[in-house]
Amino acid sequence: MTDSIMSKAATMEIPINSNGDTGTLPEDDSLEQAAKLQWSLDEKVGSSRGTRDLQQVMVSGPNLNETSIVSGGYGGTAEGIIPTSSIKGSNMHHSSSSSSMTADEATRGVAVEKLETMKKWGLNTYKCTKQMISERFGRGSRTVDLELEAQIEVLRDTKRKYENVLRLARALTNHFYNMVQTQHALGDTFADLSQKSPELRDEFGYNAETQKLLCKNGETLLGAINFFVSSINTLVNKTMEDTLMTIKMYENARLEFDAYRSDLEELSLGPRDAVAMARIDAAQQQYQVQKDKYERLRSDVIIKLKFLEENKVKVMHKQLLLFHNAISAYFAGNQQQLEQTLKQFNIKLRPPGADKPSWLEEQ
Repeated sequence: MTDSIMSKAATMEIPINSNGDTGTLPEDDSLEQAAKLQWSLDEKVGSSRGTRDLQQVMVSGPNLNETSIVSGGYGGTAEGIIPTSSIKGSNMHHSSSSSSMTADEATRGVAVEKLETMKKWGLNTYKCTKQMISERFGRGSRTVDLELEAQIEVLRDTKRKYENVLRLARALTNHFYNMVQTQHALGDTFADLSQKSPELRDEFGYNAETQKLLCKNGETLLGAINFFVSSINTLVNKTMEDTLMTIKMYENARLEFDAYRSDLEELSLGPRDAVAMARIDAAQQQYQVQKDKYERLRSDVIIKLKFLEENKVKVMHKQLLLFHNAISAYFAGNQQQLEQTLKQFNIKLRPPGADKPSWLEEQ
């Protein structure tokens, strides 16, 4: 009986009206009775198993990774089933492959650029080394500017001599500073003894005043010598050094110019086929580039040497006059002339104990 009712319920059609709602079925009651009967039979037969399966599903839930999209509607064939994991994987694969392709292209471009730079650097180094060896062994020719090279040699010799003056002036400053500190300590000792020795109070007092005066004049002279040392240091280690750096760049440019000139001369003596003419044209372009660079740096060196000479004369005239007047006034004991010398050259002495400038002076 149950089988006949269920087969009747399964073969019945459900009419749909124009609005998509189900129509009124005459057999609604019989369907409901069949469903209730089937439910009661299932409950008696497999209540324990159904309960256990239901709990398992509620605890674990469906596996979303195995969800499938059915193409073709309900009851479609297996050919229309597309696993969602395959769609997700294909999209990720396409995105990662395109991004990796872009990264590979960028890396390849950087590598090619570096390789080209290294190639040019290696070729230039080879040509310059070859030219240097040829000049050293007397087999290659070099561009010579006798007047300019003489001026460069004079500058290097002058720098060596001024460095010696700077070294001696620093030594004088250190020795004189130690002497001034000794005079200061000696004056304090004399002053203390004049207070503790009534019978020699006057004698100790005179010597204490003399040492304090010498210490004061010595600090004034130290200010003048320090200014002299600072100015010579700037002239030697900044102004002259800057000119010598430009001279070094000029000498490197001269070597490169001669290297490419020799290369062009060798190619010009060879065959004149199409390949050789292309190489000659390329060498001619490189030669012109190096020639322009050489002439530009040569002009810079000439201008810097001229300004350096004028600056050196101006600075040394002032500093030598300061050094002479300060030394003469100190050893003559002319305190007024010594102070006037510092005012003449706008030298300001720091007060005793002010080894470090205040934050206002640093602004």
